[in-house]
Amino acid sequence: MIKNSNIHGIICLCPLEGVIDIISKKWTLLIINEIGNHKRIRYNDLMKELQGISPKTLADTLKDLRKHNLVKREPFNEIPPRVDYTLTKDGEQLREAIVPLLRWALSKKGTVVAHCSCSIIEKGKKIERI
Repeated sequence: MIKNSNIHGIICLCPLEGVIDIISKKWTLLIINEIGNHKRIRYNDLMKELQGISPKTLADTLKDLRKHNLVKREPFNEIPPRVDYTLTKDGEQLREAIVPLLRWALSKKGTVVAHCSCSIIEKGKKIERI
């Protein structure tokens, strides 16, 4: 967000154009957040956390996030094959950048996470703060 000091109250969102293309996809922020919640997570565990995502959508989104240097894929030479996903520094910064949006959402009356798929949060529990 860039403010022009000559024009009071005008905010230019042009720098967000490329970012919006990435984060506006349905699963992107959810994937970024889940990887951040777990620090390191395997593909199948990510599938379990993100209820409703198809394997193709997850694979395509992870590939796109890797292309934009938000997620790191770490394969291990093991049998059976194992791949872990972690956030890059840019991915961690993006996750931190969404915290104010989450705080704003929580400030809205009646914010309850009864349908939250995050395994870390107790089902039906109201989140008080982030």
